[in-house]
Amino acid sequence: MTIALGVPGELSARVPAEQRGPGLDRDAVRLLVSRGTEVSHHGFAELPRLLRAGDLLVVNTSPTLAAAVDGRIGHARVVVHFSTRGDDGRWAVELREPDGRGTTRARRESGARSAPRKGGDGRRAGIPAGTEVRLPGGARLVLEEPLSGRGERLWWARASGAEVLQVLGEHGRPIRYSYTERDQPLSVYQTVFALPSPDGSGSAEMPSAARPFTARLVAELVSRGIQIVPVTLHTGVASAEAHEPPYPERFAVPEASARSINAVKAGEGRVIAVGTTAVRAVESATGPDGVVRAARGWTDLVVTPERGVRTVDGLLTGLHEPEASHLLMLEAVAGRAAVDRAYEEALRGLYLWHEFGDVHLILPEESPHPERCDGNSW
Repeated sequence: MTIALGVPGELSARVPAEQRGPGLDRDAVRLLVSRGTEVSHHGFAELPRLLRAGDLLVVNTSPTLAAAVDGRIGHARVVVHFSTRGDDGRWAVELREPDGRGTTRARRESGARSAPRKGGDGRRAGIPAGTEVRLPGGARLVLEEPLSGRGERLWWARASGAEVLQVLGEHGRPIRYSYTERDQPLSVYQTVFALPSPDGSGSAEMPSAARPFTARLVAELVSRGIQIVPVTLHTGVASAEAHEPPYPERFAVPEASARSINAVKAGEGRVIAVGTTAVRAVESATGPDGVVRAARGWTDLVVTPERGVRTVDGLLTGLHEPEASHLLMLEAVAGRAAVDRAYEEALRGLYLWHEFGDVHLILPEESPHPERCDGNSW
């Protein structure tokens, strides 16, 4: 794959589109469109003309949390990234080091180094269980156990002294990585589809594929007969190690959304997920019979080419780094050759990567295509 050569740093989107020049809005990003291995170049504002009446967009309504909070272990400064709230009230967290420029880097020890990634330099932090982190407002966090046997990047931690959501609301800020230019207000990290959760839950990182949508664009889509239905999936913090698959995440597919998706599948329309999070939610709610049913809870589904997709016909997504597990999901939807071709073109065309960057619309080929779900197993 061409992108195995790496994505040049200058292709990282450092500020949101609306801050790149006067009069620009969120939809002032580029849109790469794939239909099989055929690729074309557009502006995101052209999206309504690229879809058809009867198509259906599945959007993630999870709001973004101010999930980064400063803390201290003894006299050492740390930044806590709150990833996911467990059913037992504990939080999955990642401890990181401030880098002095408003972002963070992975905590270091003398262990082996893995490939540098989005979240840091990839070295694992040697943090013992029982470590206490002091947070603002008198809150304390005690690390109890690693989230999984994969390593110690994420820990289950129990808070005391204050509710975590209160701490985030009063002292948190959006998680920010070093390729961005400066801190941004939380509103910059909310999509037009974000809705408050009854229990205050949300995503550690923005479901960014929906970021370019504006109210004006949504109105145009609806006026052209394109349906939009909601699902929810609260995202955790991004993988800091190459090839790290996603952790279990909380999701919900409402009954009304399931009915609409099934109706479109029974007709001539196409189901297009807005973001890999929407794919994970919808495919988690799809049975072996291909029927989507209302569902909520935790999903550990990892969509790969071997697993395939049962419901999703197309995908609107950002541009992902070479080792990101998201690329396997793209291959499940479009096939390896199509993803390779699109990313070659994105690099050649100097498209911008990451949450403030350009987006990629994957549509099915117009000609009949083979079944893509032969390898499914439940």
